[in-house]
Amino acid sequence: MTTLLTLTLLGILILVEGLLKKKSWQLPTILAGLAGAFLVTVFSWGTNRHLYNDMLVLDNSALAFSALLIAASFLIFMFAGHYYKDVVRPLDDIYAIMIFALVGAVMMVSFGNLIVLFLGIETMSIALYVLAGSHKEAITSNEATLKYFLQGSFMSGFLLFGIALIYGSTGSYNLQQIATFVSSHPEHLGGMFRTGLFLMIIGMAFKIAIVPFHFWAPDVYEGTPTLLTAFMATVVKIASIIALYRVLTVCFSTISGTWETLLWILAVLTILLGNLTGLYQPTLKRMLAYSSISHSGYMMLAILAFSARSANALLFYAIGYVLATLLAFGILILVRGAKGNDNFTSFNGMARKNPLEAFCLTVAMFSLTGIPPLVGFMAKYYLFTTALEQGFTWLVLVAILGSMISVAYYFRPVTAMYLKEGDGMKMESGLAFRTHLVFMALLILVAGLLPFLVMNLL
Repeated sequence: MTTLLTLTLLGILILVEGLLKKKSWQLPTILAGLAGAFLVTVFSWGTNRHLYNDMLVLDNSALAFSALLIAASFLIFMFAGHYYKDVVRPLDDIYAIMIFALVGAVMMVSFGNLIVLFLGIETMSIALYVLAGSHKEAITSNEATLKYFLQGSFMSGFLLFGIALIYGSTGSYNLQQIATFVSSHPEHLGGMFRTGLFLMIIGMAFKIAIVPFHFWAPDVYEGTPTLLTAFMATVVKIASIIALYRVLTVCFSTISGTWETLLWILAVLTILLGNLTGLYQPTLKRMLAYSSISHSGYMMLAILAFSARSANALLFYAIGYVLATLLAFGILILVRGAKGNDNFTSFNGMARKNPLEAFCLTVAMFSLTGIPPLVGFMAKYYLFTTALEQGFTWLVLVAILGSMISVAYYFRPVTAMYLKEGDGMKMESGLAFRTHLVFMALLILVAGLLPFLVMNLL
């Protein structure tokens, strides 16, 4: 709860600084506030507190994923100074809305009640609808916010209707009470309960961008300002997956046969379609959108293969995914700023004039592919072995096939940077920006070499 209060007060403080026209104070305040929220979360480790009649459950799993979301936001705001360096207008609205979206995301990984889940999703989603259209002068940004708002609002109806049917069947919104009801009546749940369960899965699948509920993601990612796309691809993605994981494993694990086949099919479609469609994307940003979709499919393995190791596997995979994706978006910000676009031809010959940036993007692409000794390899290994132990051999084979397909598009910017002739233009990024890139690249390497630091946290 202290984490939520800290983040909420931070968002309000940024708005106050905007009223006082203290633009130069905002980023330092945000970074200090996020660091404080991270420390508050870490110091709560092991307390296992249940607040407000179990509406918030601050167990170690919730704390670990909350810390990850806060850390990811910190890394994103480290890019903000460079990304908005030419923007004259005040940015307190964008920064504050991002913080409030983070509040919703933390609620989504800490809920013990379906009402809090819905409040967290809507807090995050409404903020994202505004952020997607924050570049008001760009028609692509206007298109992105309209598509996201219309489809997101429609799918929220599915989720809310599903929650209502679950409540009507069980008489409770509390996760533990629903779990007790389900385990006590496994053969007499009825059509209303099952309909509510499937509607909830559909509503959550949209938030995660699982096939076939993924159509919004490439266009919204492309039209949204790049810094905010990085936020959507990491913080929003991880919060949504953990919310689905928490619902299914806490409430409905005893009737996994009811939803397991559906999730198995969705995972296969997501992995294959995400990777195959990624092959044909003309820009790095759209490619990263389909990369994000395919990684949603991989992380669904942890939900399907629910065991004592699943939470650890999901946490480690999420850490690897967040680091590599944010590092790739950092380079994307540089390229779009220098070249005006992110077509793969814009990366031609980049290694000659910007060897450090080219190396960092290579590390990100190799980690997302799953090449050792980077964290992406160890994360996939741990996740796949967890699924194998639970008998999901065919699903793991599909995931391996998807990883093999992904090599083709993850290597496209790498070959362009090192093997093709370019215009020879050097991108100026500044010492602080380059240090941030190197720091994330080192984290990717260290996490891959020392996975035991994270693997047994939960």
